[in-house]
Amino acid sequence: MTPSATEGFALDRYRIAALALAIALLFAAATDYIPAFIDAQGRVFGLFQLDIYKDALHVASGLWALAATLSRRSAVFFLRVFGTLYFLDGMMGVLTGSGYLDLSIFIDGIRDTSWLVKFLSSVPHLALGALGIAAGWSPWGARPALA
Repeated sequence: MTPSATEGFALDRYRIAALALAIALLFAAATDYIPAFIDAQGRVFGLFQLDIYKDALHVASGLWALAATLSRRSAVFFLRVFGTLYFLDGMMGVLTGSGYLDLSIFIDGIRDTSWLVKFLSSVPHLALGALGIAAGWSPWGARPALA
């Protein structure tokens, strides 16, 4: 009897976390094109403006997250790398109002805006990064990521 192709595939917590991040990232890219989320000044949720570069970053990250669900090992790698990069980008956003993933720290420098806006604008990257870090680096139930 030959095993079917789906017998080796299981949605463990790593793959579920990667899938959740894929959905969140693709949603983030879509918000720039849904009028209900845009204010009169063109800001998403009244906090920040997205552009084609940020949208491309979110789509690329979302597709990477989606591809990571194909194996447990890929999901763990994605969660660890993505989580760390996005969380650090969020921390930079809190401190400077700009991030490094979209190169805005090099283009715009330190933004002259309130600490509240800097923090609220950085919450998505902090939250997504924290989820990636928690799921990818957590020791609970740890076993080698083989497949």
